[in-house]
Amino acid sequence: MGKQLWKPGNMLYPVPAVLVSTVSGSGESNLLTVAWTGTVNSDPPMLSISVRPERYSYPMLCETGEFAVNLTTEKLAFAADLCGVRSGRDTDKWKEAGLTPVPARMIRAPLVGESPVNLECRVIGKKELGSHTMFWAEIAAVHADEAYLDANGRFDLAKAGPIVYSHGIYYALGRPLGTFGYSVRKNKRRKNR
Repeated sequence: MGKQLWKPGNMLYPVPAVLVSTVSGSGESNLLTVAWTGTVNSDPPMLSISVRPERYSYPMLCETGEFAVNLTTEKLAFAADLCGVRSGRDTDKWKEAGLTPVPARMIRAPLVGESPVNLECRVIGKKELGSHTMFWAEIAAVHADEAYLDANGRFDLAKAGPIVYSHGIYYALGRPLGTFGYSVRKNKRRKNR
């Protein structure tokens, strides 16, 4: 079998499906689901989100320059979908999705209490790209739920049950395949011979 040539499109999948919480200058908060997000830099820690200008949260992002990225899990899949298809113009998404707004430490936007990891972010730049505007932000604080820490204090991603998004479908992540550097690590048995 060969490969078909398709027109250019966004085929970089799967992507994380995250809940982004925003706040207006007057203190009104909203949630939106974002699949176009990613790591931008490690020192200082930065990430990006891309949001359509017609989204209800867009003016909030522009006004306050603050948001939180809240990782989603299998348990939060329904809420993630609801926050992606309903508008904050018509719905209190916090209430309808059954989510708890929790005060952040460094920003005004609330965190999703049910999320295993919350990233408090401050926008440091934005670029209008066409259908979306990309906001890149410095991560000001990270919150990790102690329920998902292993005996060594490391975050156990598999225990949290994160989800990803691909072409309109949410997927649960599978089993680990190896750790960073496993392809070049020497076999311990060979080393002991």
